[in-house]
Amino acid sequence: MAAMTLQALYRYPVKSMRGVACQTLDVQARGFAFDRHWMLTDPQGDFLSQRQQPRMALISADLHEDGLLQLRAPGMADLSISTGSDERIEVVVWGDTVQAAPAGTDADAWLSQFLGLACRLVRLPEDAIRAVDPDYAHSSDQVGFADGFPFLLISQASLDDLNARLDVAVPMLRFRPNLVVDGCGAFAEDGWRRIRIGDIEFRVAKPCSRCIIPTIDPATGVRGREPLRTLMSYRRRDNKVYFGQNLVHDAVGHLAVGMPVEVLE
Repeated sequence: MAAMTLQALYRYPVKSMRGVACQTLDVQARGFAFDRHWMLTDPQGDFLSQRQQPRMALISADLHEDGLLQLRAPGMADLSISTGSDERIEVVVWGDTVQAAPAGTDADAWLSQFLGLACRLVRLPEDAIRAVDPDYAHSSDQVGFADGFPFLLISQASLDDLNARLDVAVPMLRFRPNLVVDGCGAFAEDGWRRIRIGDIEFRVAKPCSRCIIPTIDPATGVRGREPLRTLMSYRRRDNKVYFGQNLVHDAVGHLAVGMPVEVLE
C-alpha cells in the first residue's frame, strides 16, 4: 500500500458556512487558526447552523491577511467585517455557555436580510475558553465553535466507497472535514487511536455521528435524502450514522497538504 498523505485541508471561518480549501494552515490551541472562530446565533444567543437554516450553506466566509472577514452570498453585496467590539455576551453552543464578542450591527443586518430571520454574528475572543468534552479529552484541551472537537478527519477511500453506492456522487465538503487523508483503505480511520501528521500527533477521540447537514447540497442550499439514506444501510450503529473521526491534537504547529500521515496506534 502507498504511504498515507494529507490530501486536503479545510477551514470554516464561520460555523456552518462554506469551507475554504487551504494548502497550509497553522494549528493553535483550539485547532486551525480561525476555524469556527465566528458563529451565528438567534437573538437569545443560541447557535444557528444549517440544521435550522440550510441557506447558510450559500454564504462564503473568507479571511484576508489584514484580519478582515469577508462575507459573500447570492444577491448580496460583499461585506467586510473587522475584529468587532470588546463587548461580551453569553452564547450557547451544544449546551456550552461561552463568552463571545458581537461582530457588529452591519454584519447582523446583512445576515438577517439574507436568511430572513433575526440573527447575530459573534466571535470567540482569545481569552475565552471552551473545553472539549472531558469524557474524550484532557482537561486542558480546547475547541472553538466547532460542534465538539478541534478536528474532523475523513479518508478519501471512505468517500469513494460511499460514492460507489450512490446514483449521484457527493463531494467531500458535504461532510465538512478539516483533514482528508489519502493512501489507506475505506474506513481504515475507524481503527486508529493515535496518528501523526508532519510533526503533530493527534488522538482519535470518537467517531463522528452524522446529522442532516450532509443531505444539504452546498451549491444550492437544498436538502435531500442522500447520502444519509445510503449511509444508514451500512454505517448505522446504536441508531446513529457514523462517517469520519473526531481528533484532538497534542501540539501546536503547522500542517501542509502532502505531509506524511503515520498511524501510531
